[in-house]
Amino acid sequence: MRLIARLAAPVLAASLLAGPVLAQCGGSFSSFVSGLKAEAVQKGYSAATVDSFFASVRQDQKVLKADRAQGVFQKPFVDFSRRLISTQRLRKGQQLAQQYDRVFDRIEQTYGVPRGVLLAFWAFETDYGGFQGNFNTLNALTTLAHDCRRPELFRPQIFSALELYAHGDFSPTGTTGAWAGEIGMVQMLPGDIIEYGVDGDGNGHVDLKGSPADALMSGGNMLRGLGWKAGQPWLQEVTVPENLDWSLTGTGKPRPTGDWAQMGVKPRGGQLDTSLRSTLLLPQGRNGPAFLAYPNFDVYFEWNQSFTYVLTAAYFATRLGGAPVYDPGTDDQGLSGPQMQELQRKLAARGYDVGAVDGILGAKTREAVQTEQQRLGLPADAWPTPDLLNRL
Repeated sequence: MRLIARLAAPVLAASLLAGPVLAQCGGSFSSFVSGLKAEAVQKGYSAATVDSFFASVRQDQKVLKADRAQGVFQKPFVDFSRRLISTQRLRKGQQLAQQYDRVFDRIEQTYGVPRGVLLAFWAFETDYGGFQGNFNTLNALTTLAHDCRRPELFRPQIFSALELYAHGDFSPTGTTGAWAGEIGMVQMLPGDIIEYGVDGDGNGHVDLKGSPADALMSGGNMLRGLGWKAGQPWLQEVTVPENLDWSLTGTGKPRPTGDWAQMGVKPRGGQLDTSLRSTLLLPQGRNGPAFLAYPNFDVYFEWNQSFTYVLTAAYFATRLGGAPVYDPGTDDQGLSGPQMQELQRKLAARGYDVGAVDGILGAKTREAVQTEQQRLGLPADAWPTPDLLNRL
């Protein structure tokens, strides 16, 4: 389920310095692969290694179908989180926390990442390792790099996989994972494995598919590398007053947490961390759940770019740490998928950049909705309703 959020910078930099620019995407698949092979030789790999690595590569139409069918992210937060967070997943996470207590202790001491954070990713990405994906990884990466939607994200990962192969840690025919090329229990891309892979069990290999210690230690190392700060919170459920200035809420609007407290924002449990800045998130508007997101929350977007997924993963991590079930509030009727697409088209016609018209209430659509709510004199909580759609 992980969505790719960044490039493998060292690999990309090397490609920019490696001779003439080759076709980045499109055209015949065989010609595209020939270009990859030529670029690999330019990077210093032997022709024999390159030929062996690419010998079995095939285009996979199922990968393209999966890439275009991510309808699950159209669900609102309450529905999405209830779908992903089950009593069974919570209990199993608590059991695994005890089973791998020493591993999690090492992670917390070495990288400063709480066990609940990694358990949540482990649960959502592969159901605690139970289903890691059966797509051929090389075929998936090459198919997505050839496709011209996001070649800059996937092309560098092919060369990272080649580097792993050259060291005996990748099989062109045998390595499998998610449709987007992620491998292992916490779903890491080849470039991430090179940069952050850790031999957690001490057997001399980094095995993210078969070793929980390797997968969890690598995931902790990656989160620290992406900016996780030890000892700091990431998400906290709060209650909000009815007279709050709703235009202050939403991603990208952090302010001192003490300011929120002065406005009447209160924690449902524990204390607010007034030493940090935070953002007030209302995933389903002013009448739904409310959360304060601290700086560590931003690291989640380096792992996945879906607001709903990120918020659910961060919330589940707090549940695994003992937080109560969130208050869903009252149900403000949202928009169906087709209605959301209609809204996005109307916003785009008014000059807003909402990205793809995909029916997903992402950051750009939320920002446009909030601006239009302010213009129309509506509560600017970034939650689109049929009333807003009709007024537009």
